[in-house]
Amino acid sequence: MKHLIYIVFLAILFAGCKNEHKKTFTVNGTVANTQEKRMYLEEVPVGSMQPVIVDSAEIENGNFTLKTEAAEDVIYNLRLGQLEYPVASVINDVPAVEVSITMSKLNPAFPEGYEVKNSPASQVMKEYLFSFQNKLIPVINDTHKIDSLQHIPKMADSTIAKVRQDRDQKGAELREYALGEIKKAANPALSIFQLGFYQSSANNPELGLKPLEDDLVFSLIDGITKKYPDHVAVNGLKLNLQQAREAEKNRSLVGKQAPEFTLPDATGNSIALSSFRGKYVLVDFWASWCRPCRAENPNIVAAYNKYKNKGFTVLGVSLDKDDYEWKNAIRNDRLTWSQVSDLKQWESAVVPLYGISAIPFNILVDPQGKVIAEGLRGPDLQNKLATLFP
Repeated sequence: MKHLIYIVFLAILFAGCKNEHKKTFTVNGTVANTQEKRMYLEEVPVGSMQPVIVDSAEIENGNFTLKTEAAEDVIYNLRLGQLEYPVASVINDVPAVEVSITMSKLNPAFPEGYEVKNSPASQVMKEYLFSFQNKLIPVINDTHKIDSLQHIPKMADSTIAKVRQDRDQKGAELREYALGEIKKAANPALSIFQLGFYQSSANNPELGLKPLEDDLVFSLIDGITKKYPDHVAVNGLKLNLQQAREAEKNRSLVGKQAPEFTLPDATGNSIALSSFRGKYVLVDFWASWCRPCRAENPNIVAAYNKYKNKGFTVLGVSLDKDDYEWKNAIRNDRLTWSQVSDLKQWESAVVPLYGISAIPFNILVDPQGKVIAEGLRGPDLQNKLATLFP
């Protein structure tokens, strides 16, 4: 612990020293097709990723100039007026950058496109964004197609499986593209942006991407810190991740007996977790009002149908409050396994028992009642079950 505190102290001290050598960064820009009168420059810190306004300027005849100071390379967003989303992003790898933004005539809340000059890192970031989005569209289309097929009565599982296989292949190709770009990036802020952009996209189950595993994320960040040892923010991010990993390890249920609970099912009968001894059981915490949960349900349905006759089952534990909405979601999502709920939402006894802070969340329990995995989402569930039932 003393060693950890010492490292944190050195990082803070180093950051203070670096602040004495800040460099000025200027954005000279133009914007077309807008009635907005002001442009804002937002710094996006590596640690929090929460934008902070550092400058603003009036737009005069479509022109604006923004300035700030920074000790090291970081990401900056350009936000037009009170629009919800940024209209461009740049990196301060050079003292001054030129940006030309063209807003959409059909939808003035979004840019039609933007051009960047004099900043190699900003140009690569822009190309990454556009390439990523173009590769993501087919994945999203397949995800929507899977959802539509699952709501067609008597649709063959093989038809859905084929579309899911195609979707997963496209997702895997996008993942490899992102990993390649992250590893070859010639700027620390760019690397972290690319990593964060992929991971935030993949953590939305509705998009159908597989998030990078924690060990891989840490390995990537460790590689970035070795490549850029003087970048304070990236080193601070690595330290925060180390601490988070240790805390998560201490909270994890893996290797422990699953805490026992008994809750009523949809017909009012009490069901205990221990009644599933002798089988592998996925305890799935979800709710009808939770969109990510509903988006994840098709993956669980597919896994259940594939392994239900091999010693695997699912116990759904809902954090619902409305009985009708709960049962309606069970019916619409075709959840044919056991479902229980005390209809107390976050006041349910299972919330503190399992330390649940967000859903969807699940644990995989072995036939002896021991937790062998947790947080299995998307392909991770199928991959884990494939090792148990080869």
